[in-house]
Amino acid sequence: MHEMSLAVAVVDQVEAAATSRGAVGVSSIELDVGELAGVVADALAFCFELACAGTVVEGAELITRTVPGTARCAPCAEDWAVGMPPRLLCPGCGGAADELVSGRELRIRKVRWADPGVREGRRADPGAPREEHRHPITEES
Repeated sequence: MHEMSLAVAVVDQVEAAATSRGAVGVSSIELDVGELAGVVADALAFCFELACAGTVVEGAELITRTVPGTARCAPCAEDWAVGMPPRLLCPGCGGAADELVSGRELRIRKVRWADPGVREGRRADPGAPREEHRHPITEES
């Protein structure tokens, strides 16, 4: 199951970012997951929970957003949603898709860092703004 290797990669990248900024925890991670990436959301969520154990990411909420697959036809400049299973013939001219524009990505969209006092059993200043970090990763299928 490749969802485990994807979950480990996400946790590793978020952990590295947390270490570099001195963050003590993560409250949530938002991922963009392309519908053509071959990722089963439930399996990814299960693997994510296992991969987080013992890390600064442990206890973080995983939020996934499905990115629809779209294709482009160069001759008629048509873009269309390919769906699942993918329709790779242009609805405008019937030609084959020249390019998949979206739908294969796996990208960390946003990381919400935990308040510093949360790990120590106390809450930091609730009025303080929370920081967000964006760090893209891409899986090539």
